[in-house]
Amino acid sequence: MGRLINIDNGGTLTDICVWDEGRVTYTKTLTTPFDLSQCLFDGLAKASTTLFDREDLPRLLHGTDHIRYSTTQGTNALVERQGPKIGVISDDAATIEAMRDTPAERQVFDDLIGERHAVIDLSVDDERLAADIVPLVNRLTIDGAARIVIGAGGLDGAEEARIRRVLLRAFPRHLLGSVPVLYSSDFVADRDTARRMWSGVLNSFLHPTIERFLYNTEHRLRDHRVRNPLLIYRNDGASSRVAKSVALKTYSSGPRGGMEGTRALARAYGLDTVLMIDVGGTTTDVGVVTSAEIVTQRRGTVGGVSVSFPLSDVHSAGVGGSSIIAARDGRITVGPRSVGAAPGPACFGFGGEHATITDVNLLLGVLDADTYLDGALALDAERSRAVITKTVADPLGITLEEALVQMEAAYFQAIANAFADRIEDADHTTVAAFGGAGPMSAAGAARLAGVRQVLIPRLAAVFSAFGIGFSDIGQTYEVALDATSAEDLEEQYRRLLKRAERDMFQEGHDLSECTISTTVTIERADDETDARVVDYRPEDALELADGEVATLSLTAARELPHVEIDAAQRPEPVEARAATTRSVRADATLVEDVPVYRLEEQQPGARANGPAIVEGPFYTARVLGGWRFEVTAAGDLLLTDETPVQAS
Repeated sequence: MGRLINIDNGGTLTDICVWDEGRVTYTKTLTTPFDLSQCLFDGLAKASTTLFDREDLPRLLHGTDHIRYSTTQGTNALVERQGPKIGVISDDAATIEAMRDTPAERQVFDDLIGERHAVIDLSVDDERLAADIVPLVNRLTIDGAARIVIGAGGLDGAEEARIRRVLLRAFPRHLLGSVPVLYSSDFVADRDTARRMWSGVLNSFLHPTIERFLYNTEHRLRDHRVRNPLLIYRNDGASSRVAKSVALKTYSSGPRGGMEGTRALARAYGLDTVLMIDVGGTTTDVGVVTSAEIVTQRRGTVGGVSVSFPLSDVHSAGVGGSSIIAARDGRITVGPRSVGAAPGPACFGFGGEHATITDVNLLLGVLDADTYLDGALALDAERSRAVITKTVADPLGITLEEALVQMEAAYFQAIANAFADRIEDADHTTVAAFGGAGPMSAAGAARLAGVRQVLIPRLAAVFSAFGIGFSDIGQTYEVALDATSAEDLEEQYRRLLKRAERDMFQEGHDLSECTISTTVTIERADDETDARVVDYRPEDALELADGEVATLSLTAARELPHVEIDAAQRPEPVEARAATTRSVRADATLVEDVPVYRLEEQQPGARANGPAIVEGPFYTARVLGGWRFEVTAAGDLLLTDETPVQAS
C-alpha cells in the first residue's frame, strides 16, 4: 500500500488520516471557515510532523498516491441558505406545484427560488418559443436569479435540447454564460419531473460554494507541484476528481464515510445490527448497518426535499459537542444552536459566551485541561465556570454543581433522543460511537435507549476520515428504460459503457483496469417504495408487469487499497493498567477518584469496570458505573452494560 491521505472537513474540526506503508497516523486541526484550504494545509503540515518527526509538507505531498477529501460545506451552505438565488423554468405548472408538495419543500422553495419561476408553452414553433422565453429569462435574472434550472419535455431531452438551441441564438455563450443554465435531463435520469428539478436546483445552489473552495485547493496543491489530482469523496461511497464531481453528491458525504467505517466494524466483529452515532461539533449523524449492509434510500432526501440520487439513510439531529446548553423557561435545553469552531466553547478561550458539553465535562472532571486534543489546546476551567454560572445555574436558582449534573443528564437524553427511534431490537443492537464528542456520551445515552453494548473505535476521533479509506475511484450512470428487449438493453448498456470509458480515462484510468457492475431496478411508476434490483445480463430481455418501470444502472470502479480491521480473534482477558486517577463528580454532592486508562498503553484483552475514563487519541471515553470495558484485538474499545435488566 502506498501513502493515502483522507480528510474530513467539519464545521468545528478538520480530521486528517494518513496510511503510509501500512502505518496509520492521524491528527485534527481547527476548521478555518474564512478559508477552508488553510485548515486543510494546516492539518497536512501537522500530519507530516507526526510522520517524519518534523514538519515537511512537500515530502508528505510528493510521496502521496491519493488525497481523498470530504466536506460539510455543502450541508452547511444549505442549512444556512448561503448560496445563489435560483430561477426555474418548466413546461408544466403542475411540476412547479409538485415541487412545493410538503411543508419542508415549500420552505426550501421559498428560500432558494421564491417567485423566480416561469412556465413555457412548447407547442409553439421556435420563433414563438424564442419570443416567449427571452423575456422570461430576463425577468428571472432581473429578479436576482444567478443560476437557472430548466426541466421540460421527457427524459430523452429532445425538448430541452430545443430550448438550449433557442437560448443560445438569443443569448450567445459569452452573455448567457454569466448566468449558468442546468438542463435537468442532462443532469439526472428520473421519471419524476419535480424530483429531477429539485436535484438540479439543489446542485445549482451548492455548486458555487463547493467549486470555489475545491478549485482553490487544487491550485494550492499545484503550487506544491503535486501531480496527483485531489479526489472528492461522495455520498455514494466513491471518490472522483474535482472536475468529475457533482456538488449535490458532496452533501452528507462525511456521514457516508462514517457509515463505511461502521460497515467495516460490523464485518470485523460479526455484528448483525450496528447503529452509528457520529457526534460532531454541531450535529449527531445517525445511521444503521444491518447484516453488513448500509441502509440506503433509493431516492434520498436533502433538507427534507426528495432528490433523484440514492443516499445513505442518515438522519442528523441538532446536538453535538459544540451545541449550546442553556436554561430556557425554567429548564435545560441542548442545541440546536452551536458555537462552532469560532468562538467555540467558553473553555477554548476564544471569547465564547455559551456553555457546551465540553465545558461541562471539564468541570465534572471527565476532561483534563492539559491533555485535551492531545495537549494541542489548553482548556480554561474558570471561563467555563463563569459561563455556566451565568447562563444556567443562576437563572435556574441552583448551585453550579447541581447545574453540571443536570446539564450532563440533559445532554445524555438529547443524544439518546437522536437515535432511539432507529432501534428495532435493543438487545441485538450495538452502538458504534465516534466523533469528537461521541465516546464521552455514548454509555449514558445508550443506557437511556436500552442498548447494552457500545463499540468505540480506536480511531473514533477521526473515524469518518478513516471510513473514507474504504472508497474507490468510481462513477455511476443511470438511464430510464423505455424499451426492454435484449437489443434495446444492449444499446443502452453500450451507451453507458462509453460514458464510463470517457470519464474513467479523465480520472487517469483505462476502463480495463476497472470493475464494471450493471443492474436493473424495477419498480412501480406510482409507488417506488418496493423496488427490486436484478443483475443485468446482455442476453436477456426484461419482463415488466403492468405499471412497472425499469432503470439501468452501471458503475465503473477503480479499486484503491483498503485498510483492514483485524478483530477476528478474542484475546485472553487481562487487568487493564491505570495511568492515574482523576476526581470526577458523580452527583451534586459526591466527587470520586476515578481511574484513567490510556488506550494506547493497554494490550488486547485489557479490561476493567466503571466508573472509569479511557483516553484515546484525541478523545475521552466515559465509562459509567455498571459498565465494563475491554480492549479488542484491533485496539478498539468495547463497552458492556452489566447492570441487571429491570423486570417490566
